[in-house]
Amino acid sequence: MTSLADKIRGFVVAEFLDGEDAADLTADFDLIDNGVVDSLGVVRIVSHLSRTYSIPIDDIPLTPDNFRSIGAITAFVENTTKTVA
Repeated sequence: MTSLADKIRGFVVAEFLDGEDAADLTADFDLIDNGVVDSLGVVRIVSHLSRTYSIPIDDIPLTPDNFRSIGAITAFVENTTKTVA
C-alpha cells in the first residue's frame, strides 16, 4: 500500500519535475525555496488536493507553509481529512 506522502510525492514529481532527478525530494525538502513550486504551482497543488481528497477548496488556506514540503502537505491533508471525517 502506498502511503499518503508517497502519493503526494508522486504528484509533485509528475507535475513539477518532469524527468528531472527527484533523489533530493525528501519529506522536508523545501519545494518553494528550491524553485520546484511557485505560486501557480501552489494553486495546482490546492486543486489536486481538493479533487483527490475531497477537501472543499474554501477550506484550504493558501499559506505557503502548508505547501513548503512533502511533509507539510501530507500533514495538512491528514489534519484536514481527520477533522472532516
